[in-house]
Amino acid sequence: MKIFAAIYIGSYEVSLKIFELAARKPIREIDHVRARVESGRDSYQKGYIGYELLKELGNILSEYKKIMDGYRADAYTAYASGVFRDVKNELFVLDQLYIRTGIRIQVPSNSEHRFIGYKSVAFREEFDEMTKQGAAVVDIGGGNMQVTLFSEGKVVTTQHMVLGTIRLREQLAGIKNVVSHYEGQIEELVNKDLEVFKSLYLKDHKMKYIIFMGDYIMDLMKKVEKKSNKIVSSEKFIKAMRKLYKKNAEQITLELDLSNENDPLLILYIVLYTRIAEELNAEEIWAPGVNVSDGMAYDYAERHRIIRPMHNFDEDILSAAKELSKRYESFSPHIDALTKMSALVFDAMKKVHGMGKRERLLLQTAAILHDCGKYVSLAHGPECAYHIIMESEIIGLSHLEREIVACAVLYNTYPLEDYEELADKLDQESYMTVAKLSAILRVSNAMDRSHKQKFKNVKAAIRGKELVITIETVDNIILEKGLFSVKAEFFERVFGIKPVIREKRIYN
Repeated sequence: MKIFAAIYIGSYEVSLKIFELAARKPIREIDHVRARVESGRDSYQKGYIGYELLKELGNILSEYKKIMDGYRADAYTAYASGVFRDVKNELFVLDQLYIRTGIRIQVPSNSEHRFIGYKSVAFREEFDEMTKQGAAVVDIGGGNMQVTLFSEGKVVTTQHMVLGTIRLREQLAGIKNVVSHYEGQIEELVNKDLEVFKSLYLKDHKMKYIIFMGDYIMDLMKKVEKKSNKIVSSEKFIKAMRKLYKKNAEQITLELDLSNENDPLLILYIVLYTRIAEELNAEEIWAPGVNVSDGMAYDYAERHRIIRPMHNFDEDILSAAKELSKRYESFSPHIDALTKMSALVFDAMKKVHGMGKRERLLLQTAAILHDCGKYVSLAHGPECAYHIIMESEIIGLSHLEREIVACAVLYNTYPLEDYEELADKLDQESYMTVAKLSAILRVSNAMDRSHKQKFKNVKAAIRGKELVITIETVDNIILEKGLFSVKAEFFERVFGIKPVIREKRIYN
C-alpha cells in the first residue's frame, strides 16, 4: 500500500488530496483540503503573478507539505493549471515556490492537463458502457472548457473552448449595467461557441449522456435529485437550473447549503451547465464527482503498475486521428494500408530503432493523418497537415507528442532539417524520434504510391545489413520500386540498414 498526495493550483483554489493506493483495490481518498486563492485574477488582469499572491501560495503549500509529512506520503505530484502558462514570470514563480516549500510544481500543457482529468472518469466502471451509447465528457475550469465526444465507444473529437468561468467573469466586468439580467449576459457570451460546436460535431451523433466535471456540479445534482446525486435526466436537471436563474447568488448559496458565500463564479457555472445540457440534448447527466486531483492519483497508480486501466487509451488516440482524417476527407484504403505497412516495418526493426510501444502508436497516428493537409492545399499539403495536427486536440497525446507526429508527417515529404533548426520545438531525443518515424513512413508510403494496394502478403525481416520486405503481387510495380529506392536512401542514413523489396510474382 502507498500513500499518494495530489496538489493542484487552479484558477481560484489550491487543493490537496491524500489517497491510499493498493493493488487490486479501488483508489481511496482519505483527506481533501482546499484553500480559496484566485490565481487567475493576477494572470488575466496583470499578465504576471505578483508578490502578495506568491507569498499566499507559498504559505498554503508549506501547510500542505506539513499535512503530507503527517500522512507520511510515499509520493506526490503537484500541478498548476493553465493560469501559470499564461503569466510572464512563470519560471521565477515556480523557482521561488520550490525554494520556499520544497515542492516541485509542474505546469502541464492543456492536452496533458485535460487528459489527466479525463483519466479520473475513464477509470470508472460505468464509463465504457456510457460511451458505447454516445457520451460527451465536459470539463469546465476557470480558464477554459473542453468537450470530448464519444460515439459507439470511440472518440469523435476533442474541442477546447475559451469559456472558463474566470475568463467569462473578467469579460463581464467591463460591461456596464451587467448586474441586471446577469444570466442573459453570460448566455450571450457562450451561446455562439456552443451553437458552432453543435453544428459542426453533433449533426451525425446522438448523445445519451453528458459527463460533467467541474465545481459545484455535485451540489447542483443533489438539488435536482436527493436520492441519487450521480445520474439525473437532462430534462429534470435543466428545469431545476432554470428555477435557480430567478435567484441571486446569496439565495442560491443558502438553498444549496454552500460554504462559499457570494461566490461570483457560482452563477457562471450554473449557466454553463444549463446551456451545455440544452445544446447537447442528451438524455441523462452523470456527475462522477472527480477532478484533476483524482486523475493525478490514477495516473501515478497506472504508471507504477499498482492498477491496470480497463479503458484502452491508445484506441482513443487512433479513433480521434481517424475522425480527424475523415473530417479532412483523407481517410481511405491507402491510409489503412499505410498504417499497417508502417507498423509492419516498425516491428521488424525493433532491435535496430530502439523505440517502444508509445513510438509505434505515434507512427500509426502520423500514418493516419499524413494526407489531411491536401484538403486545404494540394500544393502545400504537408505544411497544412502540420498545422492541422498542431491545432487539433487529440486526447491522450501530450503537446510534445503532437509535435512529433506533426513533424513526422511534414518530413515524410520534405527533407529533414538539421536539429539546430528545430531545437525550439524538439529536444534531441524527440528529434531522433521524428527522424526515425519519418524514415519508416517514407519507405512505407513509397510502397503504395499509386494508392492501389498492389502488394499482398507483405513480410519484413532483418537479414544482415538489409531490411528485406517480401511482397506478392499480380500488378506492375515499376513505379513503386523506383520511388522506393529514392526513399530508401534516407532510411539507410538514419538506421544504417538498407531496405530492399523482394518480389514474388503471382500469375492468374
